[in-house]
Amino acid sequence: MTMLRDPSAKYSAFPQVPLANREWPGRVTTQAPIWLSTDMRDGNQSLIDPMDAEKKARFFDLLVRCGFKEIEVGFPSAGATEFDFISGLVKNGRTPDDVTPQVLTQSRADLIRTSFDSLEGAKTAIVHVYNAVSPAWRKIVFGMEMDDIKQIAIEGAKQLRDNAARLPGTDWRFEYSPETFSTAELDFSIACCEAVMDILQPTADKPIILNLPATVEASTANIYADQIEYFCKNLPNRDRAIISLHTHNDRGTGVAAAELGLLAGADRVEGCLFGNGERTGNTCLVTIALNMYTQGVDPELDFSNIDEVIATVEYCNNLPVHPRHPYGGELVYTAFSGSHQDAIKKGFAARERQNDERWEVPYLPIDPADLGRSYEAVIRVNSQSGKGGVAWVLEQDKGLKLPKKMQASFSHIVQALADRTSRELGAEDIWHAFEGQYLATEAKRFQLVDWSETHSGADRIFAGKLTIDGTPRSVSGRGNGLMSSVIAALSESGGPVMDIVDYSEHAIGQGSNVQAAAYVECRTADGKSLFGCGLDTDVATASVRAILSAANGA
Repeated sequence: MTMLRDPSAKYSAFPQVPLANREWPGRVTTQAPIWLSTDMRDGNQSLIDPMDAEKKARFFDLLVRCGFKEIEVGFPSAGATEFDFISGLVKNGRTPDDVTPQVLTQSRADLIRTSFDSLEGAKTAIVHVYNAVSPAWRKIVFGMEMDDIKQIAIEGAKQLRDNAARLPGTDWRFEYSPETFSTAELDFSIACCEAVMDILQPTADKPIILNLPATVEASTANIYADQIEYFCKNLPNRDRAIISLHTHNDRGTGVAAAELGLLAGADRVEGCLFGNGERTGNTCLVTIALNMYTQGVDPELDFSNIDEVIATVEYCNNLPVHPRHPYGGELVYTAFSGSHQDAIKKGFAARERQNDERWEVPYLPIDPADLGRSYEAVIRVNSQSGKGGVAWVLEQDKGLKLPKKMQASFSHIVQALADRTSRELGAEDIWHAFEGQYLATEAKRFQLVDWSETHSGADRIFAGKLTIDGTPRSVSGRGNGLMSSVIAALSESGGPVMDIVDYSEHAIGQGSNVQAAAYVECRTADGKSLFGCGLDTDVATASVRAILSAANGA
């Protein structure tokens, strides 16, 4: 089979929502929603090898450290392993007083009873009941009519009510999902939720949670937002319900759907760290939270050490976080393109000069340091990189601040190395290339052994001991300054005839062991530019080494 040239013969466009005067496009997110992590339930059921008790405990502790106050800890009716872990959280006191555990169950009397039993003794807990309501499930999976489906929801609500009365020692809260909401008739979903609310009698002080899942993402995110706004506007007693979102990522827009759903009136977001979940996954809670953060909104979750979060998630899920995953991936604060690197480098330089904390660095919507990442990882080098990236790596790794023309010259050397090796170049590769070009003296024509300087009127006389072409020699030269006298000494000893075009220097490090870096640009008689660098604890010696480095480049 091949892709159809007329896919409309097989697939239907998703219908629009009859929503007049929609309000969500003009709204702005100003506060964090209620968060629910379903990593230990929805995420866990999607793993090739589900988490054992040790991994679930580690994941639970991570979620608590990150600041989650509601955590779906499992599906207790699935088996003894799930039940024992959940009941152990309660009996062993692992759940902080400000964290509410939640469990999920289908709308069946025996399963609901087991779910309540797993949380017996908890200070507070949420039991989440669901049943699918959309046409495809009604016709294909269940063979039922609307009234039959609605009755399942009503019976589930009665079980919630009666089991809560059976175990009065816990402050029970209830969640109901018209499962497959995003592909169901909106008025029917509202009718099912209204029937559940009639049984449970929620109040504004103790609202029910109504979860409206995009069980399968089947439309653009704006249509899901329309569905949420329609639901919120047409649900009786809206003030007695917390509207929760549970978006999947089948179309690749689970995050966008959740963000627009919040604008449309929802109060709560369910999802997983880094988007784990069935098929293409649940919405990524890290992405949504940090998207808010970059807009100046406190997400009330803490990802200050995002590498620790990733390490735990990868260990527990036995799945890697993609290197391009927003905010957390290994490469998301990395630039290979030369123009990108140059813009980032200039952004950091400008930030050092500014007088406030306002973040404005090209290509970086968030400060990596806020998430525990270092700036050294921001720019990396391959054959696509430019002078800015190479210079950045040298500055971050070795403290060298190359002049712009020298940056351009050295970048050609690095690019040639990247082309030869066909791989990314690390800081060590770049340093070795720089050292070999400008600093190493072995196998170079001119090598400094010792030197001294004297004055004769306005002139300065350089007297040096050099190794030239492997032979020790004493050389001398006269000039109006130290560097010109070194150049004169080289010229009189068979070296290149050069003029100094540019010179700069700076200190590396601080304290008594500070080192000086000197850079020189020289021009030969035939107009060729030569660049040199010298390093030494004595700035004068560093400048002498820089002249010899340029001469060796000839």
